[in-house]
Amino acid sequence: MTLHMILALGILILMIGLIMSDKMAFGAPPILACLLLVVTGLSTVQEAFAGFVNPSVIMIAGFMVVMAALMKTSLIGKVQASMLALVNKGGYKSYALLLVVVMLGASLPGAGATGYYVLILSLISTIPYNKKMPTSKLMMPLGFATNHPLIPFNVALFYGVTVSVLETAGYHGGLSMTKFAVVNFILALGFLAWSLIAYRLLPDHPISEDSVMDEVAATAEFAALPAWKEYTTIVLFVLSVIGMMLMNQLGNASFVIPGLAGAILLFMNVLDFKEARDNMGAPVILMMAGVIGVADALANSGFTAMIGKVVADSLGTNISPFILILIFALLTSTCATFTGSNMGSVFIFAPIAIATSLSLGLNPVAAAVAVVVSGWNGGYMPIDGMPAMILGMGKYKLPQFWLFSVPMYLIRIIVLCAGAMLIFPVN
Repeated sequence: MTLHMILALGILILMIGLIMSDKMAFGAPPILACLLLVVTGLSTVQEAFAGFVNPSVIMIAGFMVVMAALMKTSLIGKVQASMLALVNKGGYKSYALLLVVVMLGASLPGAGATGYYVLILSLISTIPYNKKMPTSKLMMPLGFATNHPLIPFNVALFYGVTVSVLETAGYHGGLSMTKFAVVNFILALGFLAWSLIAYRLLPDHPISEDSVMDEVAATAEFAALPAWKEYTTIVLFVLSVIGMMLMNQLGNASFVIPGLAGAILLFMNVLDFKEARDNMGAPVILMMAGVIGVADALANSGFTAMIGKVVADSLGTNISPFILILIFALLTSTCATFTGSNMGSVFIFAPIAIATSLSLGLNPVAAAVAVVVSGWNGGYMPIDGMPAMILGMGKYKLPQFWLFSVPMYLIRIIVLCAGAMLIFPVN
């Protein structure tokens, strides 16, 4: 390892340690890590703080403003009331039903849609504490459920990446999108099974003060929005979500649509400037922006590429196909988790996995499918968008987060690899 690799890895470990220790406010450790990147010469100021002009961070910051406005409408009250009815009813059946509903809802935008998971997490955060079903038992499973469509018909992005890495590696045997979707369905079932098992392991604590919730309710009662403002707010919210979902079609415009919607809401006085500023600069936004500089430094140091080469050289030829695929899926998902670069991790490890499979005389499709999909199924560390939001909004301690996320991660990767080999035999 070079000195740059060691320094980058050390800063990453320090950042994780500070997040674990709760010695600093949420969102502060990544900022400190960015400062250390500059001091150690690993990054320029522009590189270390690149996350603050990252399109995804800007998009989510704008959407947080739109969500804050939406929370003032009667529509969100009705949606919350429906969820609240299940929460008040309590019990395991209500929990299971909420899981299925969120997973079905994820089918339309597809796995990992930013607008969808921000919406679900924001809704959960508004539900008052209830002993029958504490919201702390909902934030993690329902948050991660947004990444697992129960009817995965919208798999175009992952399918396209898989075809691309296969063709890049010299394989032109074709790939069935229907079979690809079935693998994603098997993965969703694995997640659902773990979430149903893990219900009793989830912590029981409030994620917002009851007094605060009472104050919000009172404000909503006495300061209801005029009908035209409500309708306009809802339309702007819908346009923001659609814009984020059409990212591939709209390009850069999709990243700023939520911000433009937030500006209109500010102009309409649905929100005042302090509310808009506080939501755009929320701690979770600082967390997301800060980790990007750390992720880039780790990748630029060559650490990720070095790990891939070491694994490829050490696997040998007498390895089980399942173990081979599992190793590369674990490497890809872990790299994506710690660097925040899903696509980059996939394009590092997928070609190596495909080339290794071909050299062993195996059909590489299963390896390609598992490795590509695994790039978006890490999440056991809260240093990426959705996991960071779950940790912060759910007020979890890191051990509580790990108790759910680490087994979830391992189960998902194992089920994914098994499903890929089942649908795409290697021999």
